[in-house]
Amino acid sequence: MSNRPVVYIAGPFRAETPWKVEQNIRRMEDVALEVAKIGAVPLCPHTMYRYFDKSLPDEFWLDATVGLLLRCDAILMCGEWIRSAGSRNELEVAEAICMRDFDAFAEWSKFRKWVSDRVNGGGDKT
Repeated sequence: MSNRPVVYIAGPFRAETPWKVEQNIRRMEDVALEVAKIGAVPLCPHTMYRYFDKSLPDEFWLDATVGLLLRCDAILMCGEWIRSAGSRNELEVAEAICMRDFDAFAEWSKFRKWVSDRVNGGGDKT
């Protein structure tokens, strides 16, 4: 059984133009790769659903991503997440269930240590 924590990548998706949406996705892809490089399993809905944008109402996707979040060990808040209603909601859900949350910019070293502790079998699971 793997000790690798599954980390939900939260950040803006929606934007004014398709190109800005794509830029948001690419930023989250970069973060997801860095998360994998330190040993965690990134769950990045941005990349999973990039081509489904506008195929169903936003409410469906917002609900679906919360369902994915509930299966994770932590949430990593990325980019300008504070401007994203979806990201703010995801953080509220994570906090409501006492999930570990980290700000990718302000707490990267703390996040790295948390991942390392879990991958190497140390530390508690919270």
